[in-house]
Amino acid sequence: MNEEQPPSSTSLFSRIIKKLFHKPLSTDSDFISAIQEAEHSHIIDAHSRTLIEGVMQLEHLEARDVMVPKTNMVCIEPDFDTKKIHQLMVSSSHSRFPVFNQAKDKIQGVLLAKDLLSYLSGEQSSEFNYREYLRPAIFVPESQSLGVMMRRFQSKKTHMAIVMDEYGEIAGLVTLEDVLEQIVGEIEDEHDLEEENIIDFGEGRYLLKSGTPIEEFNEFFDVILDIENVDTIAGFVVNGFTYLPDQMSEIDLQGFRFKVLKSDSRRLHLLEVRKILETSEG
Repeated sequence: MNEEQPPSSTSLFSRIIKKLFHKPLSTDSDFISAIQEAEHSHIIDAHSRTLIEGVMQLEHLEARDVMVPKTNMVCIEPDFDTKKIHQLMVSSSHSRFPVFNQAKDKIQGVLLAKDLLSYLSGEQSSEFNYREYLRPAIFVPESQSLGVMMRRFQSKKTHMAIVMDEYGEIAGLVTLEDVLEQIVGEIEDEHDLEEENIIDFGEGRYLLKSGTPIEEFNEFFDVILDIENVDTIAGFVVNGFTYLPDQMSEIDLQGFRFKVLKSDSRRLHLLEVRKILETSEG
């Protein structure tokens, strides 16, 4: 019996290509303009455009831009017993944990919370030996693009990578969720805890949530920003640009250099800030 077949995704894509790409696209800006035209023509919706733009940003963002710094990593130390490991897993609500070596300067592997749960669900005749359950860790340089990282996560079938600095030291970690959030926006669940608004990455680099209150910024950096009618750092930065900046845009304002790490078509999400010697307003 012949059944009516729905239009294939290939034919739909071909129609979009013919509709939009009536001239060669040579830059990212050309492509973004074409996608915006698609939205205005109601070929795609705003959500689809945002997703496409997020995918494009993966090649322009690096591991260092989204990593959890070493000082904020939740790791299992070599002397942890079963009770300590269990407490750490429960308190953090994470599912994967890097495991330090004895000197605490290298990562031996990654332990999954489900492995401990499986052990606890059975009859425990001996202490949980986490070394028997270690999964290989993958290591990436700080300069690794998120696009390459996504492909590595897929090929290695893993969800976490340890980020190494130029000296071969641990700089932080990146998860698959960190990468996906650059495409779909913040992913939160009932276990997410409130984090600090300002995180010290070391070497004069700080990560800021865009909603950080001006008062908190002033207190943290011991300054008084000269602003009016703005309550958050996001508002301060947008006022400096006079428009909503794209990801990776930078501006110098009142002795600080702000870099947009994460944004969408509506607002800023994450910023990097460094102190600069001279005040320069962009």
